[in-house]
Amino acid sequence: MDAFAVSITLGLSVKKPKPAEILIPGIYFGFFQALMPAIGFFLGTYFANKIQFLDHWIAFVLLGFIGGKMIKDSFAKGQEEEKSNEHSFGFIKMLILAFATSIDALAIGITFAFFNVKIFMAAIITGVITFCISTGGVLIGNTFGGKFKSKAECTGGAVLVILGIKILLEHTLMP
Repeated sequence: MDAFAVSITLGLSVKKPKPAEILIPGIYFGFFQALMPAIGFFLGTYFANKIQFLDHWIAFVLLGFIGGKMIKDSFAKGQEEEKSNEHSFGFIKMLILAFATSIDALAIGITFAFFNVKIFMAAIITGVITFCISTGGVLIGNTFGGKFKSKAECTGGAVLVILGIKILLEHTLMP
């Protein structure tokens, strides 16, 4: 669901995504959501305590940074009619977003090891579902982005910041 929410914000931030740009979030998020539980599965219990201690802080910082930058950029670009899709779907930004939204999946992979889950099937199913909801999220966000126009990137940035805060609060307030 985090990947879906971020995909919506990406769709909000662009005027009209090209077909490849609709697929980019699905590819990144689907890949990372499949990869991280597999890594967690193979790392097993050795890494469990360390990732549970840090995962929410890492996600909070990364999502807060990117969300804050989107909000800042929305004010700088407020007067511009045309927006460049290039920065919204750039390699580094997508890599950071994919990592931030999938870091919890690393810890889930560790629990998969305890239950002897068939990790390759679980990873493939997770990746495919994430791909589908992420590409759909870009389309949904873009539909609303056309209606919100210049406020879309600010809204998307606010959603990322709120998502980062939600992740942090869930892990610090709930045992």
